[in-house]
Amino acid sequence: MSVPTPILYWSVLETEDWRLHLAATEEGLCFVGAHGQPYTELTDWASARYPRQALARDDSRLQPYAAELAAFLLGKQEHFALPLACRGTSFQESVWQALRAIPYGETRSYSDIARAIGRPAAVRAVGAAIGANPVLIAIPCHRVVGKNGTLTGYRGGLDMKSRLLAMESGRPLTATAAAPASVEIR
Repeated sequence: MSVPTPILYWSVLETEDWRLHLAATEEGLCFVGAHGQPYTELTDWASARYPRQALARDDSRLQPYAAELAAFLLGKQEHFALPLACRGTSFQESVWQALRAIPYGETRSYSDIARAIGRPAAVRAVGAAIGANPVLIAIPCHRVVGKNGTLTGYRGGLDMKSRLLAMESGRPLTATAAAPASVEIR
C-alpha cells in the first residue's frame, strides 16, 4: 500500500494593484509571494521547503486565506485570524512571532526585534530571519525599518513595503499605490 503524496495547495489573489501567490498545507497558510513576482518564486520556495509535497492549484481551498488578505489590503481588517503553518528554525520562528506582535500601523527596527526576542546582539541574524519570512503581510515584516526609520529591503520590493506602511498609517496613497478596487482569485 503506497502512502499518498502530501499536497501543498496554491492560488493567486489578484486585485487591480496586487498579485499575490498563496500556498497552504492542511495546517494553514504557509506562503504569500511578493507582488509582481513570477510563479517561479512559489515553485522554488516549495521545492526547497516542501520537497516531498506536490503542488496543486486549489482556489476554493485557498479562498478563506485570499479573502482575509483581500480584507487587509482593502483596509477592512487589521489582524489575521486564520492559521499559519510556517516552517523555520526555532530562531526564525521566534523572530516571526515578534513580527506578529508589532501593532498595526506601527514599525520597529531590527534592533527592537532583536531585543524583543532576548538576543540584542543578533541584529544581523534577525535581518536574515525576517528575509526568510515565507508569509508576507500576514507575518508583517513590512513593519520593520532601519534604526533611523528608513525603509530597508523587502522581498516584495520597497514599493510594496511603502504602500503597506502608508495604508496602515492612514497616509494618503499615491496614484501608483492606490487601494485595490476589486478582488478575485485567478
